[in-house]
Amino acid sequence: MALIELSGIERVFHLGDSEVHALAALDLSIEAGEYVAVMGPSGSGKSTLLNLLGLLDRPNAGTYRLEGRDITTLSPDEQAKVRSERIGFVFQSFHLVPRLTAAENIALPMTLAGIPPRERAERVAQALRDYGLENRADHRPDQLSGGQRQRVAIARATIMRPAMILADEPTGNLDRATGDEVVRLLEELNGRGVTLVVVTHDQGLGARARRQIMMEDGHLKRDSGASGHRNAEAAGNPS
Repeated sequence: MALIELSGIERVFHLGDSEVHALAALDLSIEAGEYVAVMGPSGSGKSTLLNLLGLLDRPNAGTYRLEGRDITTLSPDEQAKVRSERIGFVFQSFHLVPRLTAAENIALPMTLAGIPPRERAERVAQALRDYGLENRADHRPDQLSGGQRQRVAIARATIMRPAMILADEPTGNLDRATGDEVVRLLEELNGRGVTLVVVTHDQGLGARARRQIMMEDGHLKRDSGASGHRNAEAAGNPS
């Protein structure tokens, strides 16, 4: 069963007297464990697609099934629960809470989900070890480097053990060496079976994905999905 199934998705924005079809008659299926790059020029619809996949926006028409469940029929509260438990986000600008420490930022999704303090502490401690942040646990974002902030963001995105990670230009604010490190961390998660969907302008980053989706004017222009699906099974069992 596909992790993500989009059927007939339409997203229309009204700008003054005009209508902009950010997504038009979009059909897309992504298997569990895939590594997908969504690419295309500015205004092509790739960020709109990411927002829909992440339940940050709703389509005007069409159906979105996640793990076999029709997400488009859920209430906002129900969607928020799915988003919290099944989807992790990594953004170009990190989106960390400035007044919280690294450890508190990582713990935030668990706090919102009502996970008991002892389990939260154990999982945060493990995440800090996993991402080499143990000596930065009590530092606020403004006391961290760009790479450290993105590692905190990845730890926060994965702390609820989501089914998929949506990454929007995850290396956009980083130098090449730090960006490569962040990509390696994301790819390690994909290697452990987490579905990874990356929106990027970076051709080099896009080429690393097993499947490339090219967007243009709200349409899916090209999809290397045939090979992507064949490799999806291998994503959970790297050699």
